[in-house]
Amino acid sequence: MMSVTNSGVAEALSVENLHAWYGESHVLHGMSFSLQRGEVVALLGRNGSGRTTTLRAIMGLIDRHEGIIQIGGKDVIQLAPHLIARLGVGYCPEERGIFASLSCEENLLLPPKQSSGGMPLDEIYALLPNLAERRQTPGTRLSGGEQQMLAIARILRTGAKLLLLDEISEGLAPVIVDRLFDLITELKSRGYTILLVEQNKYFAEPLADRFLVVEHGDVTMQLSAVELAAQAELVDRTLGV
Repeated sequence: MMSVTNSGVAEALSVENLHAWYGESHVLHGMSFSLQRGEVVALLGRNGSGRTTTLRAIMGLIDRHEGIIQIGGKDVIQLAPHLIARLGVGYCPEERGIFASLSCEENLLLPPKQSSGGMPLDEIYALLPNLAERRQTPGTRLSGGEQQMLAIARILRTGAKLLLLDEISEGLAPVIVDRLFDLITELKSRGYTILLVEQNKYFAEPLADRFLVVEHGDVTMQLSAVELAAQAELVDRTLGV
């Protein structure tokens, strides 16, 4: 059954009763949530809570998973990852996955067009001037923050409008985290829909419209920004802050 908003428009992403396994290990236990178009939603939780597995399941990168996943109203639970990407979905994994032997610009020229509206190079460089300065630099010589910027920029080149971003602020210098914050703010203003996995509540808090606290492979709290602030002590205990 197609999941739609009150206006009759299909939700950007709908997940219902999602279960996932790694071998015999049951990791997701009935995850259910949705994203409206243009919304930024943060999955908060400790390491091992199931947040990354949720992103991988949405992209079809888990061998064994079941439930309902709809993207723009289309059922995708049985689709191969490359077909899910063609629906305008971009996934930035925690390990980034850039091609180390290629230059920054060669990395940006490599991704195939998956849907219309891919961002041109000059626009990428205007948004991320660090990459413009390093366009001829091999991936191995980029800093961790520059690699993270490049990983996100490659997704924007494909035309994806639903972005799945996994721990993009982890382990980076504060000045780089600030630049990534500005980038997500700009993408939000342009109407991108973003599912953001974060352990850093303080990075996600000003960005997200809603917050889903994940424990043991399930959503245990769904909070607005106001509710997150009001229940900060409980959330911090849950996250181990």
